[in-house]
Amino acid sequence: MPDTRVSIPELLNMKRSRTKITMLTAYDYSMARAVDQAGIELILVGDSLGMVVLGYESTTAVTMEEMLHHAKAVRRGVKRALVVGDMPFLSFHVSLRDTVKNAGRFVQEAGCDAVKIEWKNGIEDVAKAIVDAGIPVMGHVGLTPQTAAGAGGFRVQGRDAESALRIRAQAVALQEVGCFAVVLECIPDALAKEITERLSIPTIGIGAGPQCDGQVLVSYDLLGLFESFTPKFVRRYATMAETIREAVGAFRDDVRQGFFPGREQTFSMPPEELARLQQELGTSRGAA
Repeated sequence: MPDTRVSIPELLNMKRSRTKITMLTAYDYSMARAVDQAGIELILVGDSLGMVVLGYESTTAVTMEEMLHHAKAVRRGVKRALVVGDMPFLSFHVSLRDTVKNAGRFVQEAGCDAVKIEWKNGIEDVAKAIVDAGIPVMGHVGLTPQTAAGAGGFRVQGRDAESALRIRAQAVALQEVGCFAVVLECIPDALAKEITERLSIPTIGIGAGPQCDGQVLVSYDLLGLFESFTPKFVRRYATMAETIREAVGAFRDDVRQGFFPGREQTFSMPPEELARLQQELGTSRGAA
């Protein structure tokens, strides 16, 4: 695995050479370090942390301060991957000045390399303002979790011709204002293929079929750490929640049965110092 940092030009070259791009979420130092060392090109500090780490019912409850807190931890764990900060709900639904300020905080305070914004009406001006400020932007179309409740819920988007054309136009618009990549979430594979072929920037799919330039999953879904529900597009590569329960249960049993800590986990004193300590303790008891 190369030691050099992943760059946006490298991602564009991967699209041109048809080399698949990989992206995963991370929310803390240890996870970010492991994901980075595995050779993933893009690490997203996703607002999904609200549900899988903080226990919120949706992503809309996540604040800028919470996102920055986790993004800083991720940045400390990453040496190679390009780190993308997910702009949370209401952080880019404000004035362009405040939006650029919020995006800038991901770069200045948290050390992110780029930010991601979900589609909403008027997002073209928002994305352009951030790009013009010198901050790389990744777009997001299709199912947009932050506004899913107002768009009919968490369901596949673009299944009819009218909505499919609208999503394609959104992706094209994001490219035209300078986004370096776009996430396609929960859309039919034929639509994802059409968008991928039309755009010169990489498409990163999640529930969008295999024709995208890359794929992203929530790491807690991939690892089986988040068990509340499993989207259709997720493939679990591990069952870590069960592994954790088994390990913790084994610890509990060992402690209760006196098997932990054992000799290997116990510190001892040199014999001469132990004898000296016992002598001193005996003297002090006699004086008492």
